[in-house]
Amino acid sequence: MPEGKRAVTPQDARQAAEELGFPVVVKAQVQIGGRGKAGGIKIAKDADEAEAHAEAILGMDIRGLTVHELWVERASDIASEYYAAVVFDRGAKQPLVMLSSQGGMDIEQISEEHPDAIARLHVDPLVGFLPFQGRRLAYESGIDPDVIRPVGQMLAKLYNAFVKLDAMLIEVNPLIVTSDREVVALDAKVSVDDNALGRQPEVAEMRNLSAEDPQEQMAKERGITYVKLGGDIGILGNGAGLVMSTLDVVAQAGGRPANFLDVGGGAKAEEIVQALEVLLSDDQVRAVLFNIFGGITRGDEVARGILQALEEIEVNVPIVVRLDGTNDVEGRKILAEADAPQLHPAKTMLEAADMVVELAKSGAPA
Repeated sequence: MPEGKRAVTPQDARQAAEELGFPVVVKAQVQIGGRGKAGGIKIAKDADEAEAHAEAILGMDIRGLTVHELWVERASDIASEYYAAVVFDRGAKQPLVMLSSQGGMDIEQISEEHPDAIARLHVDPLVGFLPFQGRRLAYESGIDPDVIRPVGQMLAKLYNAFVKLDAMLIEVNPLIVTSDREVVALDAKVSVDDNALGRQPEVAEMRNLSAEDPQEQMAKERGITYVKLGGDIGILGNGAGLVMSTLDVVAQAGGRPANFLDVGGGAKAEEIVQALEVLLSDDQVRAVLFNIFGGITRGDEVARGILQALEEIEVNVPIVVRLDGTNDVEGRKILAEADAPQLHPAKTMLEAADMVVELAKSGAPA
């Protein structure tokens, strides 16, 4: 790996660059891909340029995340760029190791434009990654013959890290070869299984709240299952399966879900209020769909939670509500008697999806 130093101010970046020697690369540190395309990675030839790049990058918004710190690294002499990754394949229930000679771009782009350039190999977790498998992947990917062995050795190291860290993904892009034919992991993305953090204390300590999405951070603090998706239709349901099917139905109706939010079974009024606060903290949300199927969750409790939320927080977007199951009649009656202009009842999930998509497109005021 290349040598580098952390920086949180332009002055830190200048000092780090002077200590490392020029040229250097100033990198935004946010937990998301596409930093280079967004202007978050710049090469500096001297101290003044390093400081100027740092000043421009700090505070930058990259796909919804604000840059609060930098990594200043000695520039690498790049002869070739490859792509390497180990990911857990849920379908095969095995780790999948991938290598491509087309590094430096997204794996989705590689897969679409150069499908034959990706060599893939599933690994039996009881046996582990064997040396010949690394050489085989290197050979099949079509990389330069003289680095087949060191690249295979690098893949073995990545697999060992994948197992040791309880990772779901370790991606190195690009994996470079220098003009001296040295194999270097230039940049990496690592995703660790949250359920394994109890036995990964060193990884748990790395959590940086300032680097996390603000809505996801707020949801974690409140014990709410929330994933930001980037659309403009807020989704709230009870049960992961119901929420996922709601996302599909909204997408099928032509909408763009803003999030996955599961309030879980047995949600009470106060939990509904907290969930809606998280959902509406995303200023991209133009309409909200409540899709509740009452089993453990009671429709009247959900209805009271929605009305309580309308009293406690400012809601300026329309809310489509579909209630079905336990106490659904009582729930719909409570909402109807409230006569809240923000609420739009729907009888079925398909009707609710069509309605919320139209409201989001029209930008209809609540």
